[in-house]
Amino acid sequence: MTTLNFALSRAAARDWRSGDRIVLTRLDHDANVAPWLELAHDRDFLVDVVDVTDDGRLDMADLRSKVGERTRVVAFTAASNVIGTLTPVREIAALAHSVGALAWVDAVHYAPHERIDAGALDADVLLCSAYKFCGPHLGLAFVRKEAAEGWRPYKARPAPIEPFARRFQTGTPPFELLAGFNATIAYLDSLGGVSAIRGYERGLGERLVSGLPDRATMYGQQTMTGRVPTFLLNVAGVEAAEAARRLCAEGFGVWAHGSYYAPGLHERLGWDEAIRVGLAHYNTIEEVDLFLTALDAL
Repeated sequence: MTTLNFALSRAAARDWRSGDRIVLTRLDHDANVAPWLELAHDRDFLVDVVDVTDDGRLDMADLRSKVGERTRVVAFTAASNVIGTLTPVREIAALAHSVGALAWVDAVHYAPHERIDAGALDADVLLCSAYKFCGPHLGLAFVRKEAAEGWRPYKARPAPIEPFARRFQTGTPPFELLAGFNATIAYLDSLGGVSAIRGYERGLGERLVSGLPDRATMYGQQTMTGRVPTFLLNVAGVEAAEAARRLCAEGFGVWAHGSYYAPGLHERLGWDEAIRVGLAHYNTIEEVDLFLTALDAL
C-alpha cells in the first residue's frame, strides 16, 4: 500500500502549483503521511495537520478550519492502526469535495473489520493491504475514474493504458499474489463475509473492554463505539516490553512499541511505549477471558 501511495500521490499532483495545500491527520499511519510530506518538500506545497481529541477521535472542527480553496487533497485514515478509532469517511469526503479536493483514504486497518463500499464512502482513492485480512502482501487501490482521468501515471511506456485501471500498473501484474487474494476473499465469504465477522469481533471487543483490570490504561475511546477491536494498553508498574514478554510467554501475541508507525498520534497522546492488542474473527471469548486474567496477573 505504501508503494502504491507514493506512486499514485505523485501522479495526482503533477499539475498542482507551488503553494497548494495538503491536509493530513495525526491519527494516520505514516504510509498516508510520509508520501505527502515528501511530495510537499519536493514541490513546495504546504501541509496542514489535523489534530485529534484527548480520547483519540479526529478533531472535526480542526479539520473544517484547515480545508480551504487551495486544498488539493485531504488524506486520512478510515481506522487507526494503533487505537482503533473509526473516522466519518463520507463526511470527510464531502468536506474535501466541497472545495474541489481529493478524498484520499487509508483503509488498511479498516478492511479487516468493516465492509468496504468505496462508492458509498465517496472516496477518490482508497487503499488497503490484503495481508491485514489473512491474504498475501498485496497492495490494493480503488481509484475513482472521474477523479483520475487526467492523471499521467509513472510507468514503462510499452505497458498498456487501457482499460483505465491498467494505466496505473507499471508492468506485469503479480499473478501469484492475485491468486492468493482470490482465495482470501473465498475464505472470508465462507465465514459469511466481513459483515458477519464485524458483529462477532465487536462482541469480543466488548468483553475485553468491560473486563480490563483497574491498573490497565487503555488509550483512545473507552468503549467499542466508533472503533474497531484494536487496543493500546499499559499496566501500571509494568514496562510495556516486560508486559509483552510475559504475555507472549503465555501464548498471547502482543507487541510493545512506541509509535506503531503513527508518529503524529504518538506525539499527541504521549504513551511512551505500550502494548497493542488486536482481536480477529478467529479469536474466542475464552481466549479474551484468559488474556484478561493474564493481564491482571501482571
